[in-house]
Amino acid sequence: MNTEYDVWLGLDVGKIGHHGCGLDLSGERVFDRELPQDKAALRDVITTLQDGHGRVLVIVDQPNTIGALPVAVARDCGADIAYLPGLAMRKAADLYPGQAKTDARDAFVIADTARTMPHTLRTVDRESDVLANLKVLAGTDEDLAHDITRAINRLRSLLLQIHPALERVFKGTVLTRTIVLDLLIRYRGPAGLRAAGKSGVKRWAKNHTRKDPSALIDAIFDALAEQTVTVPGSEASESVVPRHAARIKALKAERKEIEAEAEELADSLPLLQVLTSMPGVGVKTASQILLAADDFSAFKSAGHLAAYAGIAPVTRRSGTSIRGEFPSRAGNKRLKNALFHSAWVASCHDPLSKAYYDRKRAEGKRHNAAVMCLARRRLNVLFAMVKAGAFYETRTPAAA
Repeated sequence: MNTEYDVWLGLDVGKIGHHGCGLDLSGERVFDRELPQDKAALRDVITTLQDGHGRVLVIVDQPNTIGALPVAVARDCGADIAYLPGLAMRKAADLYPGQAKTDARDAFVIADTARTMPHTLRTVDRESDVLANLKVLAGTDEDLAHDITRAINRLRSLLLQIHPALERVFKGTVLTRTIVLDLLIRYRGPAGLRAAGKSGVKRWAKNHTRKDPSALIDAIFDALAEQTVTVPGSEASESVVPRHAARIKALKAERKEIEAEAEELADSLPLLQVLTSMPGVGVKTASQILLAADDFSAFKSAGHLAAYAGIAPVTRRSGTSIRGEFPSRAGNKRLKNALFHSAWVASCHDPLSKAYYDRKRAEGKRHNAAVMCLARRRLNVLFAMVKAGAFYETRTPAAA
């Protein structure tokens, strides 16, 4: 049992209000009622518990968005703050009798889990303004990326419906090229392109792009010649196509603005500069790493951080029938994806990483497994860099 505190105040946070449950050392309730999403009410509860009992630990089930105000108020009152992840809370709730799902029960589970199983908690670090701003920009960028994906899927679906041959011309990232989006905005679709004629489209395209668009225009009109029938709904589809194309273009421009703002913040955040000095780690990836693991101070070793990220193998052993190590399916997904992506990029562009990746592939590992091994190895270096505040030193791979 954790005896560092006198009261554990569990908050099941909500949009309009929260339910708070305070437990003392013996597990007796010293507070149990609803609280409004209000600074004065939150402050009054926390200070009353501090004056009447002593040290208070405030535990929330969501430290951001709807939980940001309780965290800020608790910090301003001088109380310590912790975060109980949703998965840990659900597992802990199974240990208590009853199947009811109420705010009061959830608040009690949060408080009692913190009191009896403190190892399940995560710290809620005091963020600098720079890191807080970076978190907002990273969240916005992630939302924009999802919006772009949805818009691309809708646009591709429309093109596939009215003209499959034309959609095949725009395979992969070709569809999101600026010249392709501009063509769809101007000519709307197959009918508009045919009406403008090949020479007219090619002349317009040459005036609106630096690269020679001849090959693209030729491919477009070859595809148009493959289909002479008009699919029902084409007229409505061609009125929607330019809207989706314009939306994709606008979202991409907005995402570039967010990226520029994030790069400006990098100059005032030393750890971000340390991380980006490593091959394969850009500003976005470094931001995701910092937002997930902060300055690595909560982790005793690189192995501890690897287990938290879910890139360390999990040992399974039972008697003589089950023995071995298997990929982890758990971990912090944001951190895991960032480490995996950076390792993948490094395996293509950094000689040292590429040599390690090729060695793992030669051992018989598949692509994803080889990249994960590289991510785990690179994490050792990242951990040492962050702890020492040192920049990455480029090395030449040893000859085989």
